Amino acid sequence: MKNKLLATIAAFGLVGSASAIEINDNLSINGFIDGSYQYSDGDLGTTVNSPGAAAGNAGTAAAPDSVKDQALGVDEVELNFITNVGDVDGVINLDSHDGLGGVEVEQAHITYSMDSGVSFTLGKYGSALGFEREDPTSLYTFSRAYGGSGIAGADQLFNLGDVDNNVVEGFTVAYSNDIFSLGASFENALSTDAEDDDLNLEVAIAYTGIENVSLGLGYYFDNQADTNDEIDILNVHASALLGKLLVAVEYTELNRGGDNSDLDGYLFLADYDITDKLGVAVRVSGNEQDTNNGQDYDKLTIAPNYAITDSLGAIIEYSDIDEGTADHNLFAVELLYTF
Repeated sequence: MKNKLLATIAAFGLVGSASAIEINDNLSINGFIDGSYQYSDGDLGTTVNSPGAAAGNAGTAAAPDSVKDQALGVDEVELNFITNVGDVDGVINLDSHDGLGGVEVEQAHITYSMDSGVSFTLGKYGSALGFEREDPTSLYTFSRAYGGSGIAGADQLFNLGDVDNNVVEGFTVAYSNDIFSLGASFENALSTDAEDDDLNLEVAIAYTGIENVSLGLGYYFDNQADTNDEIDILNVHASALLGKLLVAVEYTELNRGGDNSDLDGYLFLADYDITDKLGVAVRVSGNEQDTNNGQDYDKLTIAPNYAITDSLGAIIEYSDIDEGTADHNLFAVELLYTF
């Protein structure tokens, strides 16, 4: 089963796994292989991405249609190299997240840590915001909480911790102790516009002063030359481990400067260990896609999980998804091997 502590110890999203194979005193390796079978069916309904809208008739309704789709294969393979020399740590994550396609450097960063608890990180890394973290190894379900097609990149904007879609090059200054962690990340602009020469800013705070409780608060500012293109994100989440039950809540507010509108996302999750090997997660989540025409994305997920061995786990997921006037279902079986 997924390690519940990963949701609380990875305060800034710079840790690839909770364990590793030690090669020598300075180098260790870990990683995972993730594969699945997926089946989805349902009514596509009427969306803003209808053929009429694509042809330039924005808002034109398309007749409801049904869809069935199946997929079987390897979803992601990752190999992480973790180095430590004195007070300096280095991480290189090699990843293939599109089946068995090309391999890329997902993350690569170095961190210098001082005895005072202050650290400095430079390189390519993911966002520190959000409850759901970067890889399948730190999720409680097969799918992620948010999605939709009403606005461009809705799944990317709200799934903050997903490094397959959200990764930056930047410099982080952080401080941590036994009670709280604080970090500020200064990042290259996401836009390729030559005028966008100002850095983006992300600030994340995690509080762990109460046993088995984690509180997270963060803010992201996308600095653009044109204020109409700017995006501000506020994220707050909390989790508590109550015996065999983990409960978590999350709220995200996204402000788009262009239309001066706020889009909201929310998550409620409960994960209960029935036995040492068998557990079940239930998640209710949703996000607004377009406040002008009422496109919302709502999702109910039920995901039993079973630890086949210490390194091989399985998840069976059923999700009911409402997107605007569309409704469809997802059924998936996932196998995740970690080392």
